[in-house]
Amino acid sequence: MVSLVAENLYPGVFLAALLETVFPPIPSEAIFPLAGYSILKNGMNVFHILGAGITGGCGATVGAFVIYMISKKLGRTGLIKYLKYARIKEKSLEKADHWFAKYGDKSVIIGRLIPGIRELVSIPAGIFNMHPLKFLIFTLIGSCIWSTVLTAVGYYFGMATFDFF
Repeated sequence: MVSLVAENLYPGVFLAALLETVFPPIPSEAIFPLAGYSILKNGMNVFHILGAGITGGCGATVGAFVIYMISKKLGRTGLIKYLKYARIKEKSLEKADHWFAKYGDKSVIIGRLIPGIRELVSIPAGIFNMHPLKFLIFTLIGSCIWSTVLTAVGYYFGMATFDFF
């Protein structure tokens, strides 16, 4: 995954973001800072931080929509049967359900910015039949913000190490 992002910035970021959304054990906290560092290391313009963030947000949105559609199709009882294969605990799903019930549709944007919730927020959105277009828009906004911030962190921490050494 590291070489995919480092050597093929935009396609690598898109694919890595898609995969980390569908397979939660892959952390976005490792993918996007690496993209930011790659931008710096390759002497690319700082505006590529935004480009990589938006590309990552798009990849994460595609992955989240897959989970949303599966959740919508299977429903809560159907999902509980398959949670163990996705390494998701029922307690985590209950937490996401509570979060969604408490904050409604806006929980999708907010949830995309919180580790632990961001991987699961698509499930209650699908179960509670959030409108698909609204889900896509809210997910894209939250995912782009998350991706851009983490990419910027990698870029600026990379600058600090270059200045230090």
